[in-house]
Amino acid sequence: MSHFLEVFQSRESMLWEKIWEHLQISIISLLIAVIIAVPLGIALTRSKRLAEPIIGITAVLQTIPSLAVLAFLIPFLGIGRQPAVVALIAYGLLPILRNTYTGIKEVNPALKEAATGMGMNSLRRLAKVELPLAMPVIMAGIRTSMVLIVGTTTIAALIGAGGLGELILLGIDRGGEINLILLGAIPAALLAVLLDFILRVVERTSVKAGFRSLAAVMVAAVLIIVSPFLINMEQRTDLVIGGKLNAEPSILINMYKILIEEETDLKVELEEGLGKTAFVFSALQEGSIDIYPEFTGTAIVTHLEEQAVSNDAREVYEQAKEGMKEQYDMAFLEPMAYNNTYTLATTHGFAEANDLETISDLKTIDDEVTAGFTLEFNDREDGYQGIQKLYGIEFGEVRTMEPGIRQGAIANGQVDIIDAYSTDSYMVELDLKALEDDKNLFPPYQGAPLMRQETLDRYPELEGILNQLAGKITDEQMREMNYQVDYEEKSYEEVARKFLKEQELIN
Repeated sequence: MSHFLEVFQSRESMLWEKIWEHLQISIISLLIAVIIAVPLGIALTRSKRLAEPIIGITAVLQTIPSLAVLAFLIPFLGIGRQPAVVALIAYGLLPILRNTYTGIKEVNPALKEAATGMGMNSLRRLAKVELPLAMPVIMAGIRTSMVLIVGTTTIAALIGAGGLGELILLGIDRGGEINLILLGAIPAALLAVLLDFILRVVERTSVKAGFRSLAAVMVAAVLIIVSPFLINMEQRTDLVIGGKLNAEPSILINMYKILIEEETDLKVELEEGLGKTAFVFSALQEGSIDIYPEFTGTAIVTHLEEQAVSNDAREVYEQAKEGMKEQYDMAFLEPMAYNNTYTLATTHGFAEANDLETISDLKTIDDEVTAGFTLEFNDREDGYQGIQKLYGIEFGEVRTMEPGIRQGAIANGQVDIIDAYSTDSYMVELDLKALEDDKNLFPPYQGAPLMRQETLDRYPELEGILNQLAGKITDEQMREMNYQVDYEEKSYEEVARKFLKEQELIN
């Protein structure tokens, strides 16, 4: 408990910011879902033939995995709040639509006939009789939708939408740091309970207030949505720099931001922790971000779908630079010194017990080995696919998991081998042994800024500014900076600024 309070105090400002983001995304999604579903539900009561198929479609939308919906929307809407809100609207439609339709249909027919006998037309009967009587049922559907949306919003952090999911992902990324995970999960649960309580009160009052109760809820939702704009208009942003998950890309993009804002009048916005390579690259192509740090080996193998021409770092960079320019019209600036290549890592005890020094040594025991790989590594040609082909190794069991879970799994003895990066901080913290890539499967992975050529054409000064990092940051320096963030709780910006000062790149 004491450690949890320490984490809370150190991240209190971040926590309140993420709660507000979470609340905004949830309420925007709910408001739009209500605007769509309530009128549609009313219309379906007048057209029974269409009711079943349309309600069935909204039910199908709820069965699609949320991550798949987000991935599908990125090419059309980019990253951030827009695809997250669209996905959440799709998940929130069914309870509201079904309850609106059911609530109105179940109004006593005798009351409808009485209203008609009093001379009311269909619209007036709806406003004066049907909607007031159906309102408690409709509000119950809105309550269900609200709880569903608040819970699902946590996954929106995977595409840079913000919210409490960022704290949960950060905790997972840091080897299952339970206090960080709880710092995100507990407020999300409390937020759902609080909103459910408020809507339950509104539901009870709706018996007397009728449609006015729904109107009051919608007015309150609009005020919450627009309040940030009324309090503080957002500053102009010239460039958006994104980064993948983990400490390393977040440190690098903070360096980019500091250098650019020190030497120009450009305003830079950061989108940290956007997810895996495919998500971030799609965001760059679509234009949601302007720059992100990419690895030379990843550009060749993943984006260009080629094999590296050699294991020479300079030749690999030139191949990546020319290929990205030709195929995607993107500019790949000069790389830094460190080589964050893939490696297979294990504990020193397991390596000694099985006489392991190289990846080839695993061949004699591969059917007895349990491997813990990320989904990305498991599916890459410069990952497990390549290991199977080049080394002829088939592990007895392969468990795929998120990066932070993977390091906890080897620390607890649940797996024997994991994929790792040479600059990852947990290599030091867990005292892991990297097996030598004796057949040179993994090409060099040097980090460098990647951007669309149109961005460089618009701001040509970026090349000189960001190339100040070229040839800098050694493997040891990158490991140390990652360690400061992951285990010493220092901020990305603090670590980035300290390095730039030490290198005399800023005052």
